[in-house]
Amino acid sequence: MKTIQYTIQDPMGIHARPAGLLAKEAGKYACNISVAVEDGTPVDAKRIMGVMRLAAKQGMQLNMTFDGADEEVAAAEFEEFLKENL
Repeated sequence: MKTIQYTIQDPMGIHARPAGLLAKEAGKYACNISVAVEDGTPVDAKRIMGVMRLAAKQGMQLNMTFDGADEEVAAAEFEEFLKENL
């Protein structure tokens, strides 16, 4: 299991467009990927509605957990994705 944290930089936070991008990116990997805001309940990162339900705002911390066959690759690539998109 691999975990990463990222503080949201986007002034708009996670709304429909970035939630869709995040879910689409998560769908590229075979491992299970969950995401939570700070101490919140984790949701499946591959489900856009769950990601939108996080209501993540600028300055909040995302905690992502990767568990499965390609977890190392997914975590490394997701760190770059988050920096570029959120």
